[in-house]
Amino acid sequence: MSEKSILAYFKSPEEAEGVAKKLRALRVVDLSIDRFSRFPRASMYSTGPFTGGMPSLTSVTYGTTYSDKDVSILAAADPSASGMSDGGQGGPTGRDIILSVVVEEESFEKARRIVEEAGGFV
Repeated sequence: MSEKSILAYFKSPEEAEGVAKKLRALRVVDLSIDRFSRFPRASMYSTGPFTGGMPSLTSVTYGTTYSDKDVSILAAADPSASGMSDGGQGGPTGRDIILSVVVEEESFEKARRIVEEAGGFV
């Protein structure tokens, strides 16, 4: 039998978990729920200019500094870090939870409907 996959984006892990419970009633081959970021490998530590130093632009604009130098450079290059942001166009959509599911082909349409009816962005 062949399999099909669905990638759906949600606003919260709870939304994705609710859909996952319904999908498990179908023939699910594989299912995962993850959070993603536009700054990969990002781990943050809190800092600020009042501590006696300003390690990066992101420490002032975001209130945090990234431990990975490459991620820090990427974050500082973002329009929202410079104050020249246009209000978020092209930035995060609030859907940073991804549900990945692989189902048998005969269950695909039903699975897709379940995801869309729950508000998942497919």
